[in-house]
Amino acid sequence: MKSILHRRNAVLSGGASHLVAVSAEPSPDGANARQAEAASDGSPSASRGPDTGNTEVSAQLAGPGDSSADLPTTARAVSTLHAVPAVPAHLANRPVQLADGASFAALAAANELSTFRVFHSFDYSVTLLFHAGTLSYFVAMHQDNTLWYVFRAADLDSAGAVFHHLEEQATRLADGETRLAQLAAQNAMLTKQIEESEAHAERLRVNLQRHAEQEHRVGARQHQVRRDVAQLEAQRISAQAQLNKAHRTIHQLSVTSNEGVPHLPGR
Repeated sequence: MKSILHRRNAVLSGGASHLVAVSAEPSPDGANARQAEAASDGSPSASRGPDTGNTEVSAQLAGPGDSSADLPTTARAVSTLHAVPAVPAHLANRPVQLADGASFAALAAANELSTFRVFHSFDYSVTLLFHAGTLSYFVAMHQDNTLWYVFRAADLDSAGAVFHHLEEQATRLADGETRLAQLAAQNAMLTKQIEESEAHAERLRVNLQRHAEQEHRVGARQHQVRRDVAQLEAQRISAQAQLNKAHRTIHQLSVTSNEGVPHLPGR
C-alpha cells in the first residue's frame, strides 16, 4: 500500500505512472494499516471500503488523459509465479512411488534389471529388482505371471519395506490357495484310506467266508468219518464174532478128531 501511495505522490507531482502488483490476500493487519495511512493522509477514502479506495487510486494513476479513469474499476492483484515441480508435492518427498508399468516392462525386456529378492506363493510372486542405470529399486508383484503392482524406491531400505509389505499381502492372498491345497490333499488321503479300508474289509469278508466254507467242509467230513467209523466198528465187531465162532468150531472139531486117536502109554 505504501508503494501505491508513493506512486500516487509521483503522479500528483507530474512523474511517470506505473502499475504495481498488490498482494492477493492482504492480512487484517495490512488492511488496518492502510486505513490508518489513508486517514492520516486526509483522503476521503478513509471512510469508504477497501474496494472504493482502490478505485480512486486507479483513477488517479490513470491520469487526466485516460478516458478509462472516468469508469469505476477495481485493481486486480497480480500473484507471484512460482516453479511447479514435475512430481506432485505430496509425492515428491516420498521414498517410494508407484512406477509406470510400461517403463518397467521395457526395462525387464531389455534385461536391465538385477534380481535381488524373490518370493513366490502359488500364483503370486513378489520381486525386488535393481536398475543400475538410475540407481533405482523396483518392487513388482505378479499374479499368474501378469504384472499387478510395481513400485519404485530410491534406496534399498525403502524397497525392502515395500517388498516385505507385498510379501505379506501375497501370503494373505495365497491363504485360500494354501487351504485349497491342504483340503485337496486331505480329501485324497481320506479317499485312499477309504479304498484301503474297503479293500481290507473285503479281504476279511472273503477270509471269513472261506473259513465258514472250510468249517462246513470239515464238519461234513467229520460227520462222514464218524459214520464210516461206526460202520467199520460194526463190521469189526461182526467179523470178530465170526472169528470167535470159527475158533470155537475149529476147537470143537479138533477135540472131536482127537478122540479117535488111541491113547499110547509112555515109555
